[in-house]
Amino acid sequence: MLGQFWRSPFRTLSLFCLCLLLVVSCGRSSPEVGRTPPGSRDRIVLGTTAQLSTIDPADAYSSFAGALLYNLGDRLYSYKLGTTDLVPQLAIALPSVSADGLTYKIALRQGVVFHDGTPFDAAAMAFSLNRFIQNAGSPAFLLSDLVDSVQASTQYELTIKLKKSFAAFPSLLAFSGAAAVSPKAYEIKEGSFKPDQFVGTGPYKLVRLGTDQIQLDAFEQYWGEKPANRGIDIQVFSSSANLFNAFRTGAIDVAYQSLALEQIRSLQRDLTTAGWQILEKSGSGIDYLTLNLKSPPLDKLEVRQAIAAMIDRPLLQERVFQGQIDPLYSLIPTTISEQEPIFQQEYGDRNSAKARELLTKAGYSLENPLQVEFWYRSNVTNDQLAAITLKAIVNKQLNGLMQLQLNSVESTTAYKNLDKGAYPMFLLDWSADFFDADNYIQPFMECAKGSEKTGCEEGASFGQGSYYYSDRANQLIDQSRKAQDPTTRKQIFAEIQTLLGQDVPFIPLWQSKDFLFVQKWIQGASLEVTQKAPFWTLQKSA
Repeated sequence: MLGQFWRSPFRTLSLFCLCLLLVVSCGRSSPEVGRTPPGSRDRIVLGTTAQLSTIDPADAYSSFAGALLYNLGDRLYSYKLGTTDLVPQLAIALPSVSADGLTYKIALRQGVVFHDGTPFDAAAMAFSLNRFIQNAGSPAFLLSDLVDSVQASTQYELTIKLKKSFAAFPSLLAFSGAAAVSPKAYEIKEGSFKPDQFVGTGPYKLVRLGTDQIQLDAFEQYWGEKPANRGIDIQVFSSSANLFNAFRTGAIDVAYQSLALEQIRSLQRDLTTAGWQILEKSGSGIDYLTLNLKSPPLDKLEVRQAIAAMIDRPLLQERVFQGQIDPLYSLIPTTISEQEPIFQQEYGDRNSAKARELLTKAGYSLENPLQVEFWYRSNVTNDQLAAITLKAIVNKQLNGLMQLQLNSVESTTAYKNLDKGAYPMFLLDWSADFFDADNYIQPFMECAKGSEKTGCEEGASFGQGSYYYSDRANQLIDQSRKAQDPTTRKQIFAEIQTLLGQDVPFIPLWQSKDFLFVQKWIQGASLEVTQKAPFWTLQKSA
């Protein structure tokens, strides 16, 4: 679930749990798993524990589906490998944008064919995007909320008209679900999906999709860089322990999502002697506290600021996550250039002196201590460990002046009740749909309906259970969406983050790390900041 979590309606859970990228699995392992058959040295065997419910880009909304679609399909835009630079893919240049920011004209690549032999052109691209919107799958809102129309203006030019200006629109078009699909293989009809097939234009074509095995073959007619291998054989393991053992014994070439903390540490310890490769990168998933501004005592600004001052991110990094996270001081992760570490500047870490000052100002004392409910998801072990650690920090540093009362609830129940005001403070995570600062600000701080007096009554912060309303924040978000100049956008996001640090409707905690485990005989492995791993660069050494 790529960049998501919940929004109204709530999205499906993507538990980052820092073991990274994907979660749970199904399937059964075969004793012959990963054993390269004769004549298949140029195929790559990849192991995972990730579950896949659909590969249809108009309905797929999980991390693993996004990872597969990244390798199976092409979009108008993508990211240059190893960078955060947006580059044309099925387009041949960045869009031409009208003065009002509402009309995008995109010139398209010629000589491209779909996996079924159908030629690609503007009509096919328009079909694909209109299908994404009109079939009304889980991620449809990403485009339907913004797009007024998509049409082929010429055979190789696409015209997209927006309902409202959105400067990050090209980045949104790099979302995995915006892949081109063959008009001969699909139809535009609400609710019509093909969960077990994909016919696109990418470097691989889908040959088999089973519960425990997936086969991708290199597409010989691919227009771009041909894969360095002949295909990818994906084995779905029933547990992280099975995946760990398969990689450690050399039964698979690559382990991709998701190993437990201690399993990752074990592979790191054996790195030198075993010779395998471990690719590690700061990811785009974040964990944070959402604070209910309608729930006393969190309606007091000094209380929220005091809690922010008591967070000790380096301690969480070291003790709970064993170095497998990065401290985070804004809702925008460090991988995005607009990030400003505002909470580090305003509060630091474990600043008990500042917290005492703020609590005293708010009227609290040892005789009248602050008591706050701290909720977390009962089915996420790392959340429980983080909550216990934060409570211990508060107890030790403030000697009872602030008291955190820990409560837990299963994640599905939590998401159903989050916008009902059930939880004063909740530990959550978020994974962005597209790689842009907007997707870490608008889904949190924007309020469509409300006031300073009533709080947010409808919109993003309402769905987050924060109820934060700021007319200034709404104005700045609107300005950032209209601004086409990167320098201007960066200045606007800096001011938004300053507001975040001042008003404290959310407290950023940590940023995930992503891992890819690769055997020593594999070359060309890379792990992108956008949480994707390109399969087409993988090859076996002689």
